[in-house]
Amino acid sequence: MPLPLFALMLCVFSVGTAESVIAGILPQIAGDLGVSVPAVGLLVSGYALTVVVGGPFVTLLTGRIPRKTLVVGLIGVFVLGNLIAAVADDYSMLLLGRVVSALAHCTMFAVCIVIANGLVGAGRQGSAVARVALGLNLATVAGVPIGTVLGQEFGWRSTFWAVLLMSVVSALLVVLFVPAVPGPSSAGAIGELAVLRDRRVRLAIMMTVFASAGAFAAYTFIAPLLTEVGGFGPVALTVLLFVFGGGSIVGNLVGGRLVDRALLPALVSTVAALTLSLLFLAVAASVRPLAALAVLLFGASYFSIIPALQARIMTAAGARAPTLALAVNISAFNIGIGGGAWLGGRVIDAGLGYRVVVLVGAAVVVVSVFIAIRELMAARNRDTSPVARKTELV
Repeated sequence: MPLPLFALMLCVFSVGTAESVIAGILPQIAGDLGVSVPAVGLLVSGYALTVVVGGPFVTLLTGRIPRKTLVVGLIGVFVLGNLIAAVADDYSMLLLGRVVSALAHCTMFAVCIVIANGLVGAGRQGSAVARVALGLNLATVAGVPIGTVLGQEFGWRSTFWAVLLMSVVSALLVVLFVPAVPGPSSAGAIGELAVLRDRRVRLAIMMTVFASAGAFAAYTFIAPLLTEVGGFGPVALTVLLFVFGGGSIVGNLVGGRLVDRALLPALVSTVAALTLSLLFLAVAASVRPLAALAVLLFGASYFSIIPALQARIMTAAGARAPTLALAVNISAFNIGIGGGAWLGGRVIDAGLGYRVVVLVGAAVVVVSVFIAIRELMAARNRDTSPVARKTELV
């Protein structure tokens, strides 16, 4: 991987690890600060809420800043948040640190994707997005487990110090290897918000919400599905979660390659594959070898949609406000994740079982499939120039 893309990927790895690692050190934080585990759980939802609500506003406010400068500045904010968390002596201070960190999350991810897109030649944007987004996969597969072990062995503060150190390293790599990229010529906040009036941008955001909601309705309850329906033990469950993570890495990279070949067909095929993988998981959950294969395919298909959706957003937004459109789309991912987890919980509360949760998730993703097919057909029927047609179809 070229060093500029590696530096950007490392930034995403840092924020991805920080977002999720709290789940692994909840008991240590609760015991040390003298608060309940559910209260510590609010550190996760508070972070996500800040990303959803604050992220697009931060993007609007920083739209005129040159992008390399902006990434370094956002890492500085992220480092500050983790520093506050690492030295926090009470729950309120720790929550403040999480909120400060989350303010940088959305815009940093979006700007890293925009920079990566500009560093590669035409026809390679999908792979560039996939390489940067690989940081999220590695955060799930490596960052969170390592952060959890650090917290268990050396105290939960060591986890935040480790994330802080990794963030500093990523900032240094950005300074050394990422070329200067000017900020977009902006017509101000109102002018940038106009990008959200574009039908294609709005539909892409809708696809993101429904695809992530369907996936996380199933993923939130994948552990009890595999243990209670599949009969897997704790060790096997851990292995299967690593299988999911491995599939996510493969799917992310394959999705990027598919986008390079043909954007809208790739979008249709990836969301359709996610639907089919969920249906397969629901049917095969009680047959262990097939369940393991289904978990692998689920991880691969879900993460294959990320390059496709982000590339669609950038294509639809064009040069007007791609960073804002991406920031809103990242918020949409978080909305979908939260909504999917809530929906899955309601299905469980209704006594319908874990297989039905997965089937409901597949039904939700179907909405994204229909939108993607509609967009593909509209692009094929649209009277565009050969260049514009190639951008969307080839």
